Amino acid sequence: MIVMENVYFTYPNGVEALKGINLKIEDGRFVAIMGQNGAGKTTLVKHMNGLLKPTRGRVLVDGVETTKVSVATLARKVGLVFQNPDHQLFSETVEEEISFALKNFGYDEKTIRERVNWALNLLDLEEYRKVSPFMLSGGERKRVALASVLAWDPKIVILDEPTIGQDHGQKERLRQFIMQLNRQGKTIIIVTHDVEFVAECSPDIILMKQGKIIATGEAKDVLTNEKLVSQASVALPEVTKILKGLEDFGFPSDVIDVYEAADVLYERLSDRL
Repeated sequence: MIVMENVYFTYPNGVEALKGINLKIEDGRFVAIMGQNGAGKTTLVKHMNGLLKPTRGRVLVDGVETTKVSVATLARKVGLVFQNPDHQLFSETVEEEISFALKNFGYDEKTIRERVNWALNLLDLEEYRKVSPFMLSGGERKRVALASVLAWDPKIVILDEPTIGQDHGQKERLRQFIMQLNRQGKTIIIVTHDVEFVAECSPDIILMKQGKIIATGEAKDVLTNEKLVSQASVALPEVTKILKGLEDFGFPSDVIDVYEAADVLYERLSDRL
């Protein structure tokens, strides 16, 4: 469980990025943090693995205050995949990249080989085992960064803007993969502007604006509330816009994803046949 109690954070340049954050994320939850650029989303998640420490207030991971333990210790439980994979990758080959943290955590050679092979296969990276990460596409580098985190099996996985640079097919594979991890009991936290991706995943949502949390709730409740999403500079999902425009014709206004929209349209067409 992650708990934040009255957390404030000010950068050295004087920018106050977090202002009185109170938040609890239970084990096994799937949460999307949304809001405009500069809302404090990335700053917030960097407090969850100790990369940043509160100026005031406190952050607890499984009951342990982040200021009392090292980032390396927290990383065993909380894996963070950065928005830009180039800020995370540095090894000469994909295989070395994935094995780096495992070696630092003291795993034996047999376990390291097994975990590296597992991660390569899981994310379709086996063919790039001996290739430099920097020779890969942006989407492939993102997968390498994710593999390097998943290899040590953290119970909490944080993904910062995971869909940037991914085409529709890659996004769908990512969605299914995230949902699978969540079903296995991992806590999944994503930071994203991609409202369509969030709508199809339907996680709990945290809306942020100017360093504060302005709303929390289930995806359908938050993403159909025009006032709330506008306040956070988040767009309504496209299917929600369309069906809200058809509300006078009896269509529901609380649909957020294309799968549910397809069911609604099929039902209406069936009624007319």
